[in-house]
Amino acid sequence: EVQLAESGGALVQPGGSLRLSCAASGFNFDDAVIGWFRQAPGKEREEVACISTSDNSRTYYPDYVKGRFTISADSTQGTVFLQMDSLKPEDRAVYFCAGRRFGRSAYEIWGQGTQGTVTS
Repeated sequence: EVQLAESGGALVQPGGSLRLSCAASGFNFDDAVIGWFRQAPGKEREEVACISTSDNSRTYYPDYVKGRFTISADSTQGTVFLQMDSLKPEDRAVYFCAGRRFGRSAYEIWGQGTQGTVTS
């Protein structure tokens, strides 16, 4: 079965850090693009990072998280991590990981999400 499973969501204070994990199974992890997305209450889903596991681990970050979020992949574990530092209240959201085969434009599989809450 092809699936992605997120973990690591927690409650943190502003300025704190969280490390999310996305465990992949059932597809070729070494030839994929894995992305992290988030959706806050009342807002549309937005991408926060992605990594190409086959293209020299090329990464992408939108400006609103650049310098604070870091995506990485461990092919031996089939897991992608999202390290989030200097968290702000506006980072509060449900975080999802998604996967697609390298070269495909649309994400083909999604995880169930994990809640990341930033509050004082």
